[in-house]
Amino acid sequence: MDLPLLATLILVFLISFMFIYSTWDKMYRWRNLPPGPTPLPVIGSLLHIKHGELVKSLNQLREKYGSIYTLYFGSRPVVILTGYEMVKGALIDQGDDFVNRGRIPTVDRFFKAHGMILSNGERWKQLRRFTLMTLRNFGMGKRSMEERVQEEAQFLIQELKSYKQSAVNPTNILVQAVSNVICSIVFGNRFEYDNLKFLKLLNLFNETFQLMGSTWGQMHDMIPEVMDHVPGPHQRINKLLDELMVFVNERVKMNQKSFDPGTPRDFIDCFMIKMNQEKQNPNSEFNTKNLLLSVLQLFFAGTETVSGTLRHGFLILLRYPEIQEKLHEEIAHVIGDNRSPNIEDRSKMPYTDAVIHEIQRFSDVLPLNLPHSTVKDITFHGYTIPKGTDVYPLLYCALRDPNYFPNPNEFNPGHFLDKDGKFKKEDAFIPFSTGKRICAGEGLAKMELFLFFTTIIQNFKLATKMHLTDADISPKMTGFSNVPIPYEVSFISR
Repeated sequence: MDLPLLATLILVFLISFMFIYSTWDKMYRWRNLPPGPTPLPVIGSLLHIKHGELVKSLNQLREKYGSIYTLYFGSRPVVILTGYEMVKGALIDQGDDFVNRGRIPTVDRFFKAHGMILSNGERWKQLRRFTLMTLRNFGMGKRSMEERVQEEAQFLIQELKSYKQSAVNPTNILVQAVSNVICSIVFGNRFEYDNLKFLKLLNLFNETFQLMGSTWGQMHDMIPEVMDHVPGPHQRINKLLDELMVFVNERVKMNQKSFDPGTPRDFIDCFMIKMNQEKQNPNSEFNTKNLLLSVLQLFFAGTETVSGTLRHGFLILLRYPEIQEKLHEEIAHVIGDNRSPNIEDRSKMPYTDAVIHEIQRFSDVLPLNLPHSTVKDITFHGYTIPKGTDVYPLLYCALRDPNYFPNPNEFNPGHFLDKDGKFKKEDAFIPFSTGKRICAGEGLAKMELFLFFTTIIQNFKLATKMHLTDADISPKMTGFSNVPIPYEVSFISR
């Protein structure tokens, strides 16, 4: 072996050794982290996660390491919290310590900690406060917002009637209906279901979600140091987000041309008013970048979760026709056939309310929650969690906590009914998360679910030729979200 080749091999060995040593040193620098499986250099705990079985893998690790444990996404530690009491302890009892948003590498390169959902610190405080206030002003929990949802529900009914009871996959139409509610808030108007620009927008959203939830997207979130440099479908996510931004930017420019600060029409107008008010404030976060990215994040947050819950719900009602008929009986008794449901009806409909809650609990659309991050070095349950550590408070383990929901893997509206048949609340019911980062659109989502479900069951009987089993209605994990199996349903007019 000649000397230059030997020297090259020695150099490669030394560089590799230094890389492995520095990686492992970084991993184990904090000795008082919660326990967990021994990670490998570069890929961390990746081999402990089975393909397509993320939640199952995390549950198995919980059985071995307890309700708080540590995984490694690449070289960075990630703390996993399971069970309602553990999640409550972090997000409520020590909420200030866990209030930051954690990393989501598949989209972080695009959003760069801007927008209301993915920002931190003063930027997050300013944007969240403004968003909550604006949603309230546009009627969240008030009649005007209710009327927007009622209007869209009636458009949806007419569209479903046009199918003439033929079997259809409900995915696209439900996404369109739910997205139109967000459009009415953000843009001031809804779109017709056959609007080509609207359909293109939703196709872009759908492809983005699919890539984020794919094996490539999941790998990117877990080992971004590697996947950032690996060609593959996940690299297309930024391009899709760029195309979505073109649409949002066009709408902002349309608003600017006819902008009247005295009569705000939508979220965009309200944001532009705030931008004008704070022109002289050097610390203001109200700028065009945060406007565009906040609008985009509102679409993501407000479309997929509600439409996904509706899809799960219809599948469950097809599996249990007796529950569907009992729902219709209560709707007929309280509302009748001649008027649209309203949100005030909910207090008089305990069974319907319980069924919708159980659909949310059972479908568990975002089982992992969005990641949080520690704002400083903290002590939690005797462990030391360093500043900036990502934390996943698992909603799945709260929503299926047997201490609160007996037989949690079974669909049972009785989880939310007392012995007298009255609706009862459960503390562990946290599908919108909890604490200071609880979903800003929780009130709107609850309103949509109640009004869409009751309006559809009031007008249609759901039927299918498929033979559905309990296994079929169990949520199927794709990436970091749960989705129902593909199915077809006939909407039979009552």
